[in-house]
Amino acid sequence: MAVSIKELKKRPERLAPGHRACAGCTGPTVLRHAMKMTDKNLVCSIATGCMEVSSSIYPFTAWNVSMIHSAFENSAATISGVEAAYQKLKADGKIDEEFKFIAFGGDGGTYDIGFQSLSGAMERGHDMVYVCYDNQAYMNTGIQRSSATPFGAHTNTAQAGSVKQGKEQHRKDLTAIMANHNIPYAGQAAIHNINDYRRKLEKALETKGACFINVLAPCHRGWRIPIDGGLDSSKLAVETCFWPLYEVENGNWKLTYKPKEKLPITEWLKPQGRFKHLFKPGNEGMLEEIQSYVDRKWDEILVRCGEK
Repeated sequence: MAVSIKELKKRPERLAPGHRACAGCTGPTVLRHAMKMTDKNLVCSIATGCMEVSSSIYPFTAWNVSMIHSAFENSAATISGVEAAYQKLKADGKIDEEFKFIAFGGDGGTYDIGFQSLSGAMERGHDMVYVCYDNQAYMNTGIQRSSATPFGAHTNTAQAGSVKQGKEQHRKDLTAIMANHNIPYAGQAAIHNINDYRRKLEKALETKGACFINVLAPCHRGWRIPIDGGLDSSKLAVETCFWPLYEVENGNWKLTYKPKEKLPITEWLKPQGRFKHLFKPGNEGMLEEIQSYVDRKWDEILVRCGEK
């Protein structure tokens, strides 16, 4: 990072304490560091979801910047409109201050409901950063499956029972999809590796044009892990190569972290209650399918990054 930790400590907190996120929630950390990585004026939009509901229940707010609560589906469209208005005002000489623009959304409001507006904003090339806090389901509305939910996970709309054994599809690879929009910067991060996340934020905020960062943000309620287990789950997702850390800068793919020893995917699955049914007799094939999928996707990343 070009910005030192000492310098970051001097910057004001743009997400105030006292919000109503669950104890142990990793989402506020995603927001806090994103907003702290620039000292410019900041305008944010956030889709309806866990972080919006817990941080801005009327008449209270934890936001110390200009924030627009968007509908579930249009956080990217909202901030792209604000950015376009800013560019016009600046061109007309009506404003000379420097502003940065960040849109936030959970995986439901990013991978699914908000995908159209996100894709449009990226394709148009607005000077903005979109940050997805990916907790792999619609956690705010009752833990329903999203297209970010992994294969085999139990959710309230993809249940593990006598008929089916959790979600039947693999997750959408949204970071790669965004990189294929030919944007100048896309990054995949995980909340336990805060220095890697900060560096990617800093790079995205300093890059002209549309940028995207996808952050794995475990939810202890939906993942059925201990309240203090978010960072451990994040780390295991990376060490098993389920969630590779990489960036795509002007079309160039680069790994930003490579595990010294690639752990079997069961090391990530076992501690999570949403996968406990996979370890029952008869479901061995599902574990093999998940490992095969992770191995295949990891090999693809290695090839793209010139590591293999």
